[in-house]
Amino acid sequence: MATIHVDGRDYEVDGADNLLHACLSLGLDIPYFCWHPAMGSVGACRQCAVKQYKNADDTQGMLVMSCMAPVQDDAYISIEDDEAKAFRANVIEWLMINHPHDCPVCEEGGHCHLQDMTVMTGHDSRRYRFRKRTHKNQDLGPFIGHEMNRCITCYRCVRFYQDYAGGGDLGAFGAHDNVYFGRFQEGTLESPFSGNLTEVCPTGVFTDQTHSEHYTRKWDLQFAPSVCHQCAVGCNISPGERYGDIRRIENRYHGEVNHYFLCDRGRFGYGYVNREDRPRVPEWRERQRVDAGPGAAGVVGGTISLEIDDALDRAADGMRNARRVIGIGSPRASLESNHMLRTLVGDANFSTGIAARELELLVRMNELNTRCGLPSPSLREIESCDAVFVLGEDLINSAARMALAIRQAVNAKGEALAAERGIPSWNAEAVKTLAQEAHHPFFLATPDMTELDALAEQTYNAAPDDIARLGFAVAHYIDPEAPCPEALDDATTALASRIAEALMAAQRPLVVSGGSLGTPAVLEAAGNVARSLARRTRPGALSLVRREANSTGLSLLGGQSLDWALECLTSGEADGVVILENDLYARADAGQVDTALQRADCIVTLDHQRTATWDKADIGLPAASFAESDGTLVSLEGRAQRFYQVFEPSYIRPETRIRESWRWLNALKVSVERQAMTPLTLDEVTRDMAMTYPALAPAGDAGLSAAYRVHGLRLAREPHRYSGRTAMRANLDVSEPRAPQDADTPFAFSMEGYAGHAEPRREVAFAWAPGWNSPQAWNKFQDEVGGHLQAGDPGVRLLGPLPGDYDYARTLPARFAARDDQWLAVPQARLFGGDETSARAEPIQARMAETRFTMSRGAAERLRMSPGATLTLNLGERQLTLPVAINDAWPDGVIGVPDQSGLSLVAPEWAHLEPQEVRA
Repeated sequence: MATIHVDGRDYEVDGADNLLHACLSLGLDIPYFCWHPAMGSVGACRQCAVKQYKNADDTQGMLVMSCMAPVQDDAYISIEDDEAKAFRANVIEWLMINHPHDCPVCEEGGHCHLQDMTVMTGHDSRRYRFRKRTHKNQDLGPFIGHEMNRCITCYRCVRFYQDYAGGGDLGAFGAHDNVYFGRFQEGTLESPFSGNLTEVCPTGVFTDQTHSEHYTRKWDLQFAPSVCHQCAVGCNISPGERYGDIRRIENRYHGEVNHYFLCDRGRFGYGYVNREDRPRVPEWRERQRVDAGPGAAGVVGGTISLEIDDALDRAADGMRNARRVIGIGSPRASLESNHMLRTLVGDANFSTGIAARELELLVRMNELNTRCGLPSPSLREIESCDAVFVLGEDLINSAARMALAIRQAVNAKGEALAAERGIPSWNAEAVKTLAQEAHHPFFLATPDMTELDALAEQTYNAAPDDIARLGFAVAHYIDPEAPCPEALDDATTALASRIAEALMAAQRPLVVSGGSLGTPAVLEAAGNVARSLARRTRPGALSLVRREANSTGLSLLGGQSLDWALECLTSGEADGVVILENDLYARADAGQVDTALQRADCIVTLDHQRTATWDKADIGLPAASFAESDGTLVSLEGRAQRFYQVFEPSYIRPETRIRESWRWLNALKVSVERQAMTPLTLDEVTRDMAMTYPALAPAGDAGLSAAYRVHGLRLAREPHRYSGRTAMRANLDVSEPRAPQDADTPFAFSMEGYAGHAEPRREVAFAWAPGWNSPQAWNKFQDEVGGHLQAGDPGVRLLGPLPGDYDYARTLPARFAARDDQWLAVPQARLFGGDETSARAEPIQARMAETRFTMSRGAAERLRMSPGATLTLNLGERQLTLPVAINDAWPDGVIGVPDQSGLSLVAPEWAHLEPQEVRA
């Protein structure tokens, strides 16, 4: 620690910081542009000048750039010095010379760091009267808009894109006062993190293209704290709503998870919330019996819209008339909704809605996270690891934000080298120059090449069983008591020995695996590596990737598999089913689902999307999406987090009957039991869930209760300048109705309420502070800049190592052997189009690559297949025809099947191939 004196006041600060970081952490305001808390200092903009004095007697002092000046004990500085203020005003005037006068039409207006800094420096008039430099803008794809004339040359964009995220197709071109930031030619930005440019850029050069199509100023958006539903990482987000539609998603700072950045699927995949074809009222389909075989229920007739009471009565009648009703839950629904479904149908009749083989892996992952001796790390903890071994996961596609964290961990070697030479970690260019190509040890074992390969010391492309064998061998070389696979070749033996050596030499080794390949042996191998490190007392971590937003939570809640549910319906053991936010056709063979649903006499579906399963239901109840509901999710690290309703759908669209799934299910239960309806709140449901399932008990404290207040005030969902509410429903009624009342959370559907930063709280709907309208306002909510939220980061951890000495897995796979007449079909994760909901968003659809099988070059040559040729894959009665991508790294005898391709492949299966195009 060090003591600094700022404008006559004394402060205790961290001596390892620079002056800018220290002053901002104290709540003092210094304007800046090029500095970013996640990327350090380069001193490019000269905007953060302060006066520094030699001692208390020095009256002259000198100007220093606070981002490049280290904290020194007993240092005297002045932010309010007249010379420093004049210098900062001159700098921003220079930066603004070529900036257009377009704030009223700029999409960054009211959200702009440049506007904040202009006001902060007192620059309120322009003296430049000459011709401005202009640039031609580029088409950068469906996510990012480009307006180069607004650039102030802070270099943040390329520093994030190239240095932090590892992108190679955005750069700086030109020199002096004519620098251009863009691609070497027009085209879609390739990085899966390109959307962060919209918040990294302090002006309006890079803007959210999905927001442009229905633009709204930040102060006219309604926000709520939420959690991304597009994968299992659990990133925190702030969705913004206007006129009943989500208009954009911004990053919500979380000190342990996503920090300042999101992946593009999470940022731009919200379009399914706004789809015009969403179910908005209950629907009933009258069945017409046909002769379709024993037990068949026939085909579905026409659709009739219903009111709530009529829909509940019809659904309850159908359920009461059924001999046995089962419930099928969903890993994309909240814990509360799955709990209410289980309460409705009974423990013995509840299915998780997850395929049996995937559910087995999820349960096993929970066991490994508690019984291997190593904890499951947060993303912040991953970034501090100094050796990484990835088994079987293409992280860019299965957990992109984790991949970004691993990139920081591997690149942190430069900081370690700098520390040895006394160079502070915040001195970004010095650290980068020193590091060159130095990385912490990083090893990847996957079937395919990945975007992280360039960082790896060595990669290993092989079939799933061979990947597992490598992992088992690594565990053996760390601890000889761990079993070793038989018949390892020399290359694999040498690689396993090198990986073991690197993990043992590290201070904080990390092992990463997951369920993407659907292979238990890969998980067990990762568990053995983790257990061997724990037995050798290495303070490492084990991170296991799950597939969907609530996969972890649903596996902790418990229940039967989807296979069990379909078998119950097909065999006639059950003749009624309630399906919660789950398209069964995306998880199982269509013929199998058809047979099961045809034999059911009562099908009730709750969903916010019109899916193939919805179209088979007798009664469809329109469920709320994440933007219209509250609930709890559990991320892959075992962190239970609350997401909050952003808007009330019936306020703008009174004709809608959308309700939260847990509220529908409670009403359905009351109707079936013919009881009087009593109000039910989220707190009551969450409390009951926490009491019912011991593994989920801490989740009851994951969010704020509805009674939470700040000085007697609710929390505001809208900025205090929110406007136009009176006119928003003028087309419906000239009288403004009362704002919706929220009995489930402490948030108000209005600007009335607390939105400041002086009172610490974990759940922040949007980042705003006086003078700070841009995303940089998060600095005001943190205990220190780039640290944690003042009240602590949201969520509670459910998974952690339990004491005990657990034995190694000892069933090891044999070496993979290709077959002459069969191919091992292996699932492949994909970022864009790999999950059910974001694949319905138009911008994501524009980024989705063509769905293809992946095959090795040797296999393609044997089958005489050229690139782009098509083949049919047969898995029993399941069949899929797709083009083929030929890959030099792909293992022979294996064929890759992408997620959401229509085959519902969750684990490796032997398949037959039928080439559709044969060429010499």
